[in-house]
Amino acid sequence: MQGTMQSEEKVPYIYLLEDDLTLSREIRQFAINHGFSCDVGHDSTDFKTLAQDKKYDLYILDINIPGMNGIQICERIRQADREAPVLMLTAYSDVKDKVNAFNAGADDYLVKPFHFDELLARIQALLRRKNKPLQQGDILRVHDMVVNIPEATVERSGQIILLSPKEFKLLTILAQADGKVVSKSAIAEKLWEKSVDTSHNTIEVYINFLRRKIDKGHATRLIQTRPGFGYFLKAE
Repeated sequence: MQGTMQSEEKVPYIYLLEDDLTLSREIRQFAINHGFSCDVGHDSTDFKTLAQDKKYDLYILDINIPGMNGIQICERIRQADREAPVLMLTAYSDVKDKVNAFNAGADDYLVKPFHFDELLARIQALLRRKNKPLQQGDILRVHDMVVNIPEATVERSGQIILLSPKEFKLLTILAQADGKVVSKSAIAEKLWEKSVDTSHNTIEVYINFLRRKIDKGHATRLIQTRPGFGYFLKAE
C-alpha cells in the first residue's frame, strides 16, 4: 500500500536548458515551488553531460543556446524518447521558428517574455496529456490509412508513419470525426487545454506537418480543408 502511494505521488522531473543564468534560476525555483524537481543546463555541453543518459518527464529548451541549439537538442531527445513532452522557449515569435521547433518534435512553444503562470499552465497541460492513458477504441480506417488508437500507430499503404504525440492526437481527432468538418476552435479545445491560449496559426502549422507526413508521395490526399470552417479527412 505504501509503495502504491509513493508511485502515485511521484514528483515530475523537469530538465531545463536555458543559457540566461538569471532566468534559469527563476524558472527552476518557480518549478520547485510548484512541486516539481528540476535539473538545469546552460548549453549543449551541459545537456550531453547531464540529460542525455537520464529520463525526464518534461523538457524545457531555449532555442538559442551555445553549441547545438535547442531545436537540434529536441531532435536528439526525440531519437531516444518519443513520449516526454518538449516545451520550447525563444525570444522570437516568427512562424518559421515555430515550424522548425514543431518539426523537430516539440509539443509546445512559449515566447519570451512570458508570465510564469502561463509557463505553469503549459507545463501542467503537457504533463496531463502525457499521463492520460489512451482510450481503447476501434482501429480507424480512412482510405488506405490505418490509425490504431490503443497502440498509437499510423500506417498508410502498409508503411509505418512516425508522428509526434501531438500530431497523432490531431490525426485521431480528425479520423474520429468520420468525414465531418472539425473547426479550429474544436481542435484547439481537444489538442490543448482550455487554459492555454493557442492561435489558429499554430493549428495550421500542425496540419501542414500532417500533410507532409500523411499525404506527401500519395496520389490521393486525405487531409482536406473547408475554408472558413476547418479540416476533415476524405480521400480525394
